[in-house]
Amino acid sequence: MDFRVARGEVLSLEGPNGAGKTSMLRLVAGLLPLTFGRVSFRHGAAEISDPEERGRFIGWFGHADGLKAQMTAAENLSFAASLYASDGDVAQTLARVSLTRAAHLPGQYLSAGQRRRLGLARLILSKRPLWLMDEPIAALDSAGRQLAIELIRAHMAAGGMVIAATHDDIGIPGPRLTMGAS
Repeated sequence: MDFRVARGEVLSLEGPNGAGKTSMLRLVAGLLPLTFGRVSFRHGAAEISDPEERGRFIGWFGHADGLKAQMTAAENLSFAASLYASDGDVAQTLARVSLTRAAHLPGQYLSAGQRRRLGLARLILSKRPLWLMDEPIAALDSAGRQLAIELIRAHMAAGGMVIAATHDDIGIPGPRLTMGAS
């Protein structure tokens, strides 16, 4: 496969279950080793192929939420902000994803939709130019789906890039890569 994603663009990876969409995201992220080929990220004049280096430019939004069950939503987000060395405002970001009222709930008590919103909040705080999103609107109600789409559009408008593996059309024009079943 050969594809490129430009600043301000979303690439949709589409196909049935088992087609390799999530695996493709993991390869790009450096979470799976390549057996052949290469993945590179251009930053200015530099081309970055090393997975560890590429990771500094990638925000991940996958199926597994990565929350610490005993930590509150705010603590989970503060922890993520420290990992990303982000200076973003946790309270403001929780408000942006409509989780202010859930800020003090332990992760284990958050609904699936609230967990997804918290994952979106992590992306915002990451300030990474490339977002890799696996089923970005899954487990979200209509307001949550609209929020995810708004966040993707805002990220693109700021020059960010998105690669989204999806079964559902997210309603944002851009290139599509259709993957077949394995």
